[in-house]
Amino acid sequence: MSDLKNATTQTPGQNINEATRTLLTSLKRSALTGGCVALLAMLFLAIGFNHPVLAQQLSIGLGDDLTLTERAMQLVALITILSLAPSILIMVTSFTRIVVVLSLLRSAIGLQTAPPNTVMVSLALFLTAFIMAPTFEQAYNTGIQPLVEGSIELPEAFDRAAVPFHAFMRQHVRENDLALFLDMAQQEPPATPEEISLRVLVPAFMISELRRAFEIGFLIFLPFIIIDLVVASILMSMGMMMLPPVVISLPFKLIFFVLVDGWNLITGSLVKSFVGS
Repeated sequence: MSDLKNATTQTPGQNINEATRTLLTSLKRSALTGGCVALLAMLFLAIGFNHPVLAQQLSIGLGDDLTLTERAMQLVALITILSLAPSILIMVTSFTRIVVVLSLLRSAIGLQTAPPNTVMVSLALFLTAFIMAPTFEQAYNTGIQPLVEGSIELPEAFDRAAVPFHAFMRQHVRENDLALFLDMAQQEPPATPEEISLRVLVPAFMISELRRAFEIGFLIFLPFIIIDLVVASILMSMGMMMLPPVVISLPFKLIFFVLVDGWNLITGSLVKSFVGS
């Protein structure tokens, strides 16, 4: 009771003085702690300056005959090639036909997200690697390996590595598509097929691949359309016009695709369309 009475009888001035003393005490402790930390930091710096610095020289090697500008241009060219690598894969390989056919297959069955896009693209990539393996190997042996060994320069390595892809595209391009781009480029037909420029050959090859992919897709759609028509006719004859035919036909299309071993047929036909041609 006496302590409570003393606390209640303290004046506002006494409370302010006590708070000031507490604040000063806290500031002194903080200053003392900061001073100790600063003293320790100075001590470590003094010890560190007694030893030699590990990295005393920094230099950039530019080669024997190359300047900084030439090295910078080479770096820019390398980054550009790496950024365009996915597009190059699509343009000059069998990837276009395969991925379009797989997408049309999913649409024909009536599935929207199964298999997922990641699975479809991965399957297309592995099939492309399987089909293009001889071309990749030849391009590596004739162009990339000599470049790594230092026997040829970068432009010559590019020309050598492009020869197998050039031959692959010539083998699968349609003559009408090639003639179209030769005409639009205002170029005369070359004396030999090897003289066709990539500027003309690559777009002609791509639209040829799209045409063949759509032809294959049409053949894939036919049996599934028949299943949809049969299911729709049965539902209408039963008076169940409010029930969407897709809901009933989807399980039948899936079991039909499984029973005919559809994945084996599709992948085998795609691979044989390149290897056998």
